[in-house]
Amino acid sequence: MKTLYIECAMGAAGDMLTAALLELVPDKAAALAKLNAMGIPGVIFEAEPSQKCGITGTHMRVRIHGAEESAVSCGHEHARCHDDAHTHDHAHHHHHDHGHHEHHDHEHGHEHHHDHGHDHDHPDHDHAHHHEHGHDDEHAHHHEHGHDDEHAHHHEHHGMAQIRALIAGLAVSEAVKEKALAVYQTIAEAESRVHGAEVEQIHFHEVGSMDAVADVTAVCLLMELLAPEQTIVSPIHVGSGTVRCAHGRLPVPAPATALILTGMPIYGGSVQGELCTPTGAALLKTFADRFGPMPPMTVARTGYGMGTKDFAQANCVRVMLGESFTMDGAAAGQYHPDHPADTAAVAAGQAAGAAAQEGRITEIACNLDDMTGEEIAFAAERILAAGALDVFTEPIYMKKGRPAVKLTVLARTGEEEKLAGEIFRHTSTIGVRMHTDKRYELARRSEQRETPLGTIEVKISEGFGVRKEKIEFESLRQLAAASGKTLAEVRAILAQTQP
Repeated sequence: MKTLYIECAMGAAGDMLTAALLELVPDKAAALAKLNAMGIPGVIFEAEPSQKCGITGTHMRVRIHGAEESAVSCGHEHARCHDDAHTHDHAHHHHHDHGHHEHHDHEHGHEHHHDHGHDHDHPDHDHAHHHEHGHDDEHAHHHEHGHDDEHAHHHEHHGMAQIRALIAGLAVSEAVKEKALAVYQTIAEAESRVHGAEVEQIHFHEVGSMDAVADVTAVCLLMELLAPEQTIVSPIHVGSGTVRCAHGRLPVPAPATALILTGMPIYGGSVQGELCTPTGAALLKTFADRFGPMPPMTVARTGYGMGTKDFAQANCVRVMLGESFTMDGAAAGQYHPDHPADTAAVAAGQAAGAAAQEGRITEIACNLDDMTGEEIAFAAERILAAGALDVFTEPIYMKKGRPAVKLTVLARTGEEEKLAGEIFRHTSTIGVRMHTDKRYELARRSEQRETPLGTIEVKISEGFGVRKEKIEFESLRQLAAASGKTLAEVRAILAQTQP
């Protein structure tokens, strides 16, 4: 099975994931051109080599109207924290007392008075700003400067309606748009719980800026180009300590990030700071089929997406793309590539494709009390033809003792809406229920075998230390019809001749 493994030993952020995935694409120049052709207003992607702790990877620069965005997300505020040498045009209105008299135009949407207290030089222009900051040189707020000294990017606040409109207008597939909106929906739901507001009332700060939109859509587009059959994510290192935001210091992970990470394996460590951003967490949650260690796999390509900060360990996201396989019951620690049995197991696993795995499945159900058995059977046939994994019925009793039938449809993740439409089309119901469950399944494959009676098809299922074989009924039926024997007689002959 084509497997993508994402290693988050130093957390995850949108730009790091973008850079790492770009390294996996065979034609990086063509992929970068696709990113720049998406049509995000004013956005240009630039990939450049970067090295952390002796490891060379890619750093992704996102320029908005020519200026580089360099965000540090801070939980639900996603406040931008930047250094003294900054060239930014900020867009959240605050009042400032500056100790210099350059030409600054400030619009005051609300009054936040800051006394700035540090001296710094702007390398791009000939003047020194005397700013008195009461917050350690970190601008943990959004403001708009009308600086003549070329502070030139805009931090706009967008709600879900604006995000939807923006994404809808991009030159990408509908599948990419759907994934990007799913990422933002995850963030919005976390934001709404933190702020105690409805999702549609949420106004994104940092994650609503153009560079964040760029990160989200870029990852979604690259995932479409790579098209892994499964994505496995390691436990996520979130960092430790606190992070400074607009409302003061917050614990790591910050509130909205912590909510997004619910149900995902995370851990802290000795690294001080916020390693997993809200955008990074939402992207991982959207694309991960499961979380855990790297499975047995033959790696074809490896990518490193580099962050901007330097730590004692390499600040990067590592991704690996290859074919996963099973080892026929051998523990990973007992696997020896030179052992004949293990070599055969690898070959069998690669041929078989998927290993036994954990995933998700959706059940869609409705109650029917005004359809005949023949009509329900026809509906089930049509729903199966539309791609359902299974369709089954159960007799039930509704209110007042009315006999009825419960129709249940098993759907793959992402196909719920299509199959719900088929249910509405072919049944009398006016409403359906659905819920998603964890699913464990064995890897499955089929093989042709020769027998004294002819060729049969055998279905093989493997995983969790179990191997099962079953002859396809259609093969049995054909052999019985051709030989003039009963099904029981055919089964008895095959049992004697098959290993």
